[in-house]
Amino acid sequence: MTKIRLSTLLIFFLLCVATARSQVAVMGELSHDRLAKQGETYEGVITLRNDSDEPGEAKIYQTDYLFAHDGTNNYGAPGSTSRSNALWISFSPAHVIVPAHGTAEINYSVAVPQIDLEPLVGSYWSMIMIEGIQKDSPESSLRSTDDEPQMGIRQAIRYGIQLATHIAGSGMKSIQFLDARLVRTDQGKTNIQVDIGNNGDLGMRPEVYVELFDQMGASMGKFPGIQYRLYPGTSVRQNILLEGIAAGTYKALVVIDDGNDDIFGAEYNLEF
Repeated sequence: MTKIRLSTLLIFFLLCVATARSQVAVMGELSHDRLAKQGETYEGVITLRNDSDEPGEAKIYQTDYLFAHDGTNNYGAPGSTSRSNALWISFSPAHVIVPAHGTAEINYSVAVPQIDLEPLVGSYWSMIMIEGIQKDSPESSLRSTDDEPQMGIRQAIRYGIQLATHIAGSGMKSIQFLDARLVRTDQGKTNIQVDIGNNGDLGMRPEVYVELFDQMGASMGKFPGIQYRLYPGTSVRQNILLEGIAAGTYKALVVIDDGNDDIFGAEYNLEF
């Protein structure tokens, strides 16, 4: 494999086995990005809504967040990873009741530390989790005092809001191409599967595409991937469908484009 430098919530939504449905949902984006300087403090708001006819309840807490191309996700303790900003963040409230057909707000503040000896470089991130509490749960403050707590399987719905702080004027973007292969699907289609890692200092959400060329150098078209987030030290897997390609040998140029001059590429030989 040859790497070519051309010029460079979560959505997180977890559903467990369910017997009921949460009434609390998050409005707006599930990722909040902010360019900030060392020593700066900034604020933000997460808005919750409840479209049901009864009050909804949720608890709010923090985790760190790492992910890899093999599908693993790690929601570690706040501040446990080297690029966590969880300890910079304060939020309120930690428990909320959202009125029927109403909204509620979670306010947060991020105090970026001033570090002179080893200045902050690049991107730092963590998550604020919003987890619905069912009315029949022992945790619920809405449960009637006459009702005995019931044991059993309940639905746990969590929204993870990614809070990312990008230190202004610092860091470099860099992409690592980990692996690439052709994969046949059960439907008989062909994907190029590309594993991509971020080995730089800055988070990105690049556009990804593959351009195929035949043995004469003629382009056979561009095939788009998915615009995933990539934080430093994380990786993702792209499964890009290659349609309408006849049997033969081709050259594939995989392009990662994060805008401006931040473009990376890798070239592969493929045989269909």
